[in-house]
Amino acid sequence: MTRVVFVHGACVQDGTWWWRPTGDALAARGVRSVAPLLPSCGETGLPVGGDGPGLVEDVASVRAVLLADDEPTVVVGHSYGGIIVADAIAGVPSVRHLLLVSSYLPERGQTLSEFGAPEPSPALDVDPERGTFTVRPELAAETFLQDCAADVQREALGKVALQSLRVLSDPVRVVGWKEVATTYLVCAEDRGTPASLQRDYAQRADRVVELDSGHHPFLSQPEAVADLIMGL
Repeated sequence: MTRVVFVHGACVQDGTWWWRPTGDALAARGVRSVAPLLPSCGETGLPVGGDGPGLVEDVASVRAVLLADDEPTVVVGHSYGGIIVADAIAGVPSVRHLLLVSSYLPERGQTLSEFGAPEPSPALDVDPERGTFTVRPELAAETFLQDCAADVQREALGKVALQSLRVLSDPVRVVGWKEVATTYLVCAEDRGTPASLQRDYAQRADRVVELDSGHHPFLSQPEAVADLIMGL
């Protein structure tokens, strides 16, 4: 028996919802999954902002879930989630494989802000005074969800959340991804993180696979993602 721990990306809440289509496909094959809560986007009730929780708190939340069970585990980090899991999986013996989806494999001391263009994406709304950022609702679907069904897009927009700006500048303290086998899933039709950048980031992984999908393949092509996970 193996479990899957899914760590979602920035500016959203309710990881269980984002994961459910793929999680259901895995459950039908006898694999259970869980999605830890991330404090930096308000999932644990702590105030989000300049003085609110950041990467350290997100790492602690994910690590607590990993250490609560010694069952062999595949960890899936999506987008910003890859920054979290790089630290969270360090020294956790149950973690057997790491899957990065349109994500990052940071070195120690690197920050999320070091990946991508120097200027924020036009799809993001950054508020330095409040110490938060989020996705612009009018650009969310066409940038991150263009290959998802219309009803999924509508529901996803209700899951968009404010996130602490601290997660952009907090450095990765430990590089746990070097301890386990790593696979990188390039989302070839991703409009948020271009495939060319993903392929650059993926050079640090042990294995690279590609899927003609947007930024959230676990919503748009859950069976394909489940097949990939089962093959790890």
